[in-house]
Order: sequence, then structure tokens, then C-alpha cells
Amino acid sequence: MISIIIPNYNGEQFISACLDSVFSQDYGDYEVILVDNASSDQSVRLVTQRYPSVRIVLNCENRGYAGGCNDGIRASGGDCLLFLNTDTVLSSSFLSVMCSCIHERPEYGMYAPKILYPDGIMQAAGSDASISGSCWERGRGTCDNSLYDLPCEVFSPYGAAALFSRALIQETGGFDDDFFLFVEETDLAFRARLAGYRCWYEPRAVVVHYHGRTAGRKSDMALYYLHRNTLWYVLKSYPAFLLFFASPFIVGRNVLSVFYYMVQGRGEIIVRAKIDAIRGLSMVLCKRKSVYRKSGRIRYHLRLFHEF
Repeated sequence: MISIIIPNYNGEQFISACLDSVFSQDYGDYEVILVDNASSDQSVRLVTQRYPSVRIVLNCENRGYAGGCNDGIRASGGDCLLFLNTDTVLSSSFLSVMCSCIHERPEYGMYAPKILYPDGIMQAAGSDASISGSCWERGRGTCDNSLYDLPCEVFSPYGAAALFSRALIQETGGFDDDFFLFVEETDLAFRARLAGYRCWYEPRAVVVHYHGRTAGRKSDMALYYLHRNTLWYVLKSYPAFLLFFASPFIVGRNVLSVFYYMVQGRGEIIVRAKIDAIRGLSMVLCKRKSVYRKSGRIRYHLRLFHEF
């Protein structure tokens, strides 16, 4: 069974289209769990009335995407866990295609679908990463062409629609609550790779994502969490030899990002993100010890990075 976990925060405008696409699947062995992060709109009432089979987890505070996903994991019973944004719509064969992928490659543990913008432009064919800590959607902004119709190994799934095995979640400890929003799937994927898992991109499984409607990537909130969490994830999870080798690239990228956003008139946000990242350093280092206790073998290679 697949557990479909949908963290929700004021997603009333999008949740019906998302759930309609879920309940229109040509595959029936799944459960749906909506985790509400203290929404102030009518989204929970709407789901309760229109979709009575959806299990609802009510949080009394906004625990972000990472915390909401973890709450959904605890309420779920499936062998695989599909995490969806509220502003996503699945193709009718999505679950059956992904299940075939799981059965063909059970050892991977992470599975990434093709994610498109509503106009058909590519948003993510999985995600890539660099040793500087930068991470981005593979193929973002390009036309959906034959290059992205080829299944292949990628660095990680993109968080708007990401499928993980329960075994992977149990071994890695799931998402990091402290990340709140953004980079949480990259952090989880890196830890999963340290534990020997990999990620497979399956282009036949298609998702349309109304990106930016719930938390725009260029908003102040998005910039803050992206730039704080990117620094946390490398300091928390990079093996010592990689952290040493990558240090010039990590420092250079972070310094350049401050100057870049200062020119854009948004430097204050980035500086605050970096300061808060440093303030949380002791917490991150404590978690680093846990990462390497859980990583009995390091099967991570520099070839997985595509750029510096």
C-alpha cells in the first residue's frame, strides 16, 4: 500500500483538484492522509465534507512541510510514502506507474516523477545538487522534450511530489523538523544516500504543479529558508573529507549569494538567514553525530554532483 501524505496550510484553493486527481487513479491500494498545519481557511472543513475517506491529522501550530510530513508518516501504514504539495495534480496512471517502478527497482528507495508547470514547461525531472550545497530542479524552465523522457538515476526527488520507501524513512529518521520549509527533501536524500539508497527518475509518472501559489520560491520566506537550510544540510551531512574538499565552494557560494541579493535590494533577508544558520550550528553538529551513527556504510561519490 502507498500512503499519500499531503501537508496543508491554507490550501483551500487547490486541495480539491489535488484530491480529485488522487481519487481518479487507476490504482486502488492507497490511503490518503491530510496533515493540517493550523490553517485559518476552510480547507479542513472542505476535505471533511467532500472526501470522508481522507484521514486528517490536525496540528495546533504550523509545523512546516518537514514537520507536517513527519506527522503524516506517524499516522500512515503504507510500505511506501508519497509526499504531495496541495497544489499538485496527478496523471490518472501516476500511482500504477510508480508502483511498477518500485517493484522493478526496490533497492533504490527514492523515486522521482516528471513534474510540469500548468503550461507544460518542465519544472523538475528529479533534482540535482552541487558540492557547494546548491540544489535545483533538473530541467526547470525548459520545454518538455525527449531528454526528460528517459528514466535514469538522479540525485533526489523534488519535494512537490516525492516517493520514498518506509524502510528508507525508518533508517534515516525521516525529515528534519528544524528545516521547516525547503531543502528538507535534499537533506533527507543525502542522508539516504549515505545509507546506501539511490533515486530513480520515472518520466511516465506525470504531475502538474501550480508552483509558487502556496509558497513562492522568490518570496522573503522562501529565500530565508532556502539560504539557511542549504548551509545546515551540508554542515550536518557531508562526510568530513567532502566537507574539507568542498569548503572553498561552500564559503564562496554563501558569500556571493549575500552580495547578489544585496544588489537586488534583498540582502537583509539573506544575511539574517546566514546568521540564524550560524546560531543553530551547535544543534546541527549534534545532529551530525546522529547522521553518522545511522550511516553504517558511506556509498556516496563525487560523481553524483553535477557542478561545483
